[in-house]
Amino acid sequence: MSKLRVVVLGLSLSSSWGNGHATTFRALLKAFAARGHDILFLERDVPWYASNRDLQNPDFCRLEFYSSLEDLRRYRDVIAYADAVIVGSYVPEGVAVGQWVQQTAKGVAAFYDIDTPVTLAKLERGDYEYLTPALIRDYDVYFSFTGGRTLNHLMDHYGSPAARALYCSVDPKAYPALDRKKRWDLSYLGTYSPDRQPTLERLLVEPARRAPHRRFVVAGPQYPADIDWPSNVERIDHIPPGDHPAFYAQSRYTLNVTRTDMIRAGYSPSVRLFEAAACGTPIISDIWDGIETLLEPGQDIILAEKPDDVLDVLDTWAEPRRKALGVSAQRRILAEHTAAHRAASMEGDLLKAMDRSSRVSSRALEVGA
Repeated sequence: MSKLRVVVLGLSLSSSWGNGHATTFRALLKAFAARGHDILFLERDVPWYASNRDLQNPDFCRLEFYSSLEDLRRYRDVIAYADAVIVGSYVPEGVAVGQWVQQTAKGVAAFYDIDTPVTLAKLERGDYEYLTPALIRDYDVYFSFTGGRTLNHLMDHYGSPAARALYCSVDPKAYPALDRKKRWDLSYLGTYSPDRQPTLERLLVEPARRAPHRRFVVAGPQYPADIDWPSNVERIDHIPPGDHPAFYAQSRYTLNVTRTDMIRAGYSPSVRLFEAAACGTPIISDIWDGIETLLEPGQDIILAEKPDDVLDVLDTWAEPRRKALGVSAQRRILAEHTAAHRAASMEGDLLKAMDRSSRVSSRALEVGA
């Protein structure tokens, strides 16, 4: 197969600060490049990410910055002649960017939604921050972080010609299992989100209050200063991706918390789920439809609804059982959910879209003749 020239316009590749997009793009695009493809990543140069960059010169793609929609137009020829152009969710001025890409690209134009349930909730409210219903119809492929019934909804209700699941994943080389002394009984790694906070309170903060002899940690930025953390909950403002494996390795268990819109949609695993599992760290998670298709409850992952569920695991699970949970999840994720798996899936869907586009063009020429 010949090399594909792909342009990605995403929220960020250079900075993992306060977003899960960067680590997702890094793993996926590194694996995609390993399949022999050429990638240009275009990132809007904004102060927040510019002052918190933890990847300056990726070795798997070209990373370039643009300052405005007008500045983006200097890439017109690159966009026009790429085999595929992929626009990501939450790209600044995403609607205008998407319209320009669809008008300019001669190859496949695709959308990669790393926030599908949030996107659909916004569309239902008439909030067109980075996507509109009309744009969905004109993207050749809609790659979605959410699978299940959401894919049919995108095609049947919004008219997407091809909605395909492209879950987040993990780069096993970047997230190895490490042998570290355990510092915490339960950890959580994630940026503050108001709709996740009640679950975090229920499944970590309240267990910490009830078990003052145990150690907990919450790592991630943007948490309000007025949160009343128990004294046995350590706070870490930011952990760069390169330090995630060591963080997980120091955790007896780690907590997975899902946003409300993603719970409602189901089939919306977070990148942290795959990363923690790849590191072999046992996971306690909130509950949502579709999680059992990724990890087997009781064998690969523990599902919890209330503080007592968490405390039961922390207090009664013997060490061999704890380790077996982490090993089982790791085996499952490495067999089915690595970045290499996702890159192969994306490649296949892009090739199919290119084939559909060429057949449509051929029919148009035949009609014109």
